[in-house]
Amino acid sequence: MPDSRKYIVVEGPIGVGKTTLCGLLGEAWKARLVLEEVEENPFLPLFYRDRRSYAFQTQVFFLLSRFRQQQKLGQFDLFENRVVSDYMFAKDRIFASMNLGEHEFSLYDRIAAILEKDVHTPDLVIYLQASMDVILSRITKRGRPYERDMSRSYVEALVNAYNSYFFRTRDLPVLIVNTDGMDFRSRPDQLGMLMRAVEEHRGGIQTYVSRTRG
Repeated sequence: MPDSRKYIVVEGPIGVGKTTLCGLLGEAWKARLVLEEVEENPFLPLFYRDRRSYAFQTQVFFLLSRFRQQQKLGQFDLFENRVVSDYMFAKDRIFASMNLGEHEFSLYDRIAAILEKDVHTPDLVIYLQASMDVILSRITKRGRPYERDMSRSYVEALVNAYNSYFFRTRDLPVLIVNTDGMDFRSRPDQLGMLMRAVEEHRGGIQTYVSRTRG
């Protein structure tokens, strides 16, 4: 992988396989992992049961938690060590735009704008996609209790919000990867092909086409 790509982020909607791929890439590249602290958010189970009542608390907790992690990342020497993360700081605004009312979002946006000035920009974002049925199957398979209250319509809205963000962004290098039929954990050939695609990425938004499916 080119030495200039020290900070790589794997992104995508819930259940698409971000953390699994991060772990595999981190091991292969001997990189430092920065993983989102989802389980530490005490408002998340409440949010999935009552989105309207707990959206703001959930969002602000995530915003501050992610900022704290990014501050630690800023203390890490990106010139000497590679970092792989399963989220980008900007993702928080995707969720906030979906879940917060107008006045809540206005307040949230003012806070986020102050914090993001001190956040590193990824050298490359690997944007994972999957069909709705695959995503829902993966969510069910991992068996997180609070995700049982998540509706299909919410996941669909989240997928659409992610797509809207990534297909209009022009300030980030992005590699789009459809993970339907992919199993990076049990198929090292698939992982190897993806790693080569990362090495060959030359900027802008590119779509990864696997030659190892099946």
